[in-house]
Amino acid sequence: MKEEIQEGMSSLKKGILAMAGTMFAAVGTYVTTQFNSIMGIEEGSAPTEVVAPVENNNSQSVNVTGPEIIINVPQQAAPARTTVIKETVREVPAAAPAQVVEEKPETPAERMARLKKQREDQNGGK
Repeated sequence: MKEEIQEGMSSLKKGILAMAGTMFAAVGTYVTTQFNSIMGIEEGSAPTEVVAPVENNNSQSVNVTGPEIIINVPQQAAPARTTVIKETVREVPAAAPAQVVEEKPETPAERMARLKKQREDQNGGK
């Protein structure tokens, strides 16, 4: 029984220590981010520099030294002819309606004769 109580107190102590550590980390983070305002140090504003606008004379010159490079581009000829594709409708004559051919049912005698003939053809006509 005492072991259970000691284990419960041990986990309670661990919980309190974890809570204290978390709070200490939070306070430390706040202090480091607000350090200047907590210490009463004021940040001076940096002087701004005013730049006078440059007059544009609408003429630009580029000084480039080096070998002169000449690129010859052949003139492209216009296409010789234009192909026009038009869609046309071709009429196809309707096919004649299919005629239904009804086969007569095979009688047992006809079937026997057909099967005998097939067997003779397979056996080489013996």
